[in-house]
Amino acid sequence: MSVNRESTASGSHPVAPGLWEERWHPLREEWVIVAAHRQNRPWIGQTIASKPVSIPSYVEDCYLCPGNKRVSGRENPHYSGVFVFDNDHPCVGPDAPLTLKTPPGLYRNRPANGVARVVCYNPRHNMTMAQMTPEQIAGVVGVWQEQTLDLGHRPEVNFVLCFENKGEMVGVSNPHPHGQIYATNFVFKTMETEVQAARRYQGESETGQNLFQDIIRAEQTEGSRILYEDEFSIAFVPYFARYAYEVYVAPKRTVPHIHALDEREVQSLAQALKSVTVRLDNLWQMSFPYVMALHQAPTDGGNYDFHHFFIGFLPPLRQPNLLKYLAGPEIGGGNFLSDTSPEAKAAELRAVSDNVHYLQTLQLNNPES
Repeated sequence: MSVNRESTASGSHPVAPGLWEERWHPLREEWVIVAAHRQNRPWIGQTIASKPVSIPSYVEDCYLCPGNKRVSGRENPHYSGVFVFDNDHPCVGPDAPLTLKTPPGLYRNRPANGVARVVCYNPRHNMTMAQMTPEQIAGVVGVWQEQTLDLGHRPEVNFVLCFENKGEMVGVSNPHPHGQIYATNFVFKTMETEVQAARRYQGESETGQNLFQDIIRAEQTEGSRILYEDEFSIAFVPYFARYAYEVYVAPKRTVPHIHALDEREVQSLAQALKSVTVRLDNLWQMSFPYVMALHQAPTDGGNYDFHHFFIGFLPPLRQPNLLKYLAGPEIGGGNFLSDTSPEAKAAELRAVSDNVHYLQTLQLNNPES
């Protein structure tokens, strides 16, 4: 069979300027290909249309708004702060069926035991975290602390995952500001990998260094990727970012779980979350979509003093109308290929305000709107 091949001699193809290298991801112990010269490559695939949508503060048929009836038939209280309830359609729960068909051979199964809860951040249907005050965000952090402590003490729970899916682009069916909590009888794979990496790093280090503390020190030395920093907290685009606008928000003190933070650290973390979410929204003047997760240690009774809790933001957009699609390298190969430079993306976020939200600016400029 005859095959036509274009010449592949070294140097035969001109490469557009831009960062092109591999970076080690110490928390996942894997390489990330950073090929920022591909960011502006010709694209005729799918794009995402983004149009401003006016969202009211209350929606009659929203099952998360105060006083409304949920799909379960239960009625929400007229809450004024953070509201937590057991998910009406849980993926894990205490009522998971016990009778299971035994699978063949080496396959195994077991009941999907656990707890799934919904956390409404605010009674207002249109009040995202970026638009909340630091005090209101601190209230959400306080609930994360309470829920992690309560659920983590249950003998059947080995991990508590607090997370938020924000925006239609990540599949959210309800725009009311809310997150979820999964308390499971297993440890989620990402966090299990990070815990193992941190344990190995400390054990192999001659001085017993903490992995995340060394990441913080490296970011402080470089400086260019830091988005927020005060006495107790820091936020940055990591050197090894897989997504274009990936951000880590962390306390400076190493604690394995969020409930170990004291009041000053909670207030600081809330301010850092405010800063980051406002920057994300201000970047393209839109409600920025993301998946946000709390990276905590397991709650299986083990000693995880070496694990450093942090919050990770994974936004799916790499341009205003273009998603980061996971394809051959990511899904097929298991390693990420980033089309952007972490330094360039951090510079974009650093260039916008982290104080005044763009909607507030629009309201000030158009008081009648």
